Amino acid sequence: MDAWFTLIMPSLFIYTDGACSGNPGPGGWGALLVAKEGDTLLKSRELCGGEADTTNNRMELTAAIEGLNALERPSAVTVVTDSSYVKDGISKWMHGWKKKGWKTAAKKPVKNKELWIALDEAQARHQVTWEWVKGHAGHAENELADGLANKGMEPFKA
Repeated sequence: MDAWFTLIMPSLFIYTDGACSGNPGPGGWGALLVAKEGDTLLKSRELCGGEADTTNNRMELTAAIEGLNALERPSAVTVVTDSSYVKDGISKWMHGWKKKGWKTAAKKPVKNKELWIALDEAQARHQVTWEWVKGHAGHAENELADGLANKGMEPFKA
């Protein structure tokens, strides 16, 4: 008798956000890692951290890097961010930056180059789909990531 088994792999998501009090100023990043099977939550993990003197864009990038680096093995994952800077940078602009020796279309050095390189390396181990959501619009997981970013910033605020 033949037996057919269907292997259902969980869907993995990383919800990321960055925050900054002043720009530059003290900042924080947050990442919510979620494994789901359909609508059923299997597992979640919260990560956050911060820096004393940074920018919002640096914290947005750091959240994505830390989230991807937290995955224990190569995975198919959807990274959900409210930062068009991160989503467009990784999915639209990076290829051109690399071709032009890390220069923008205006021939200026790419800001946060070391973080873009780290993000490129972090995503290389995985099959990543990038999604953008509007921030502060009631998206539950994005709001949680925002809370984590603010929590990460707290120790660095005066």
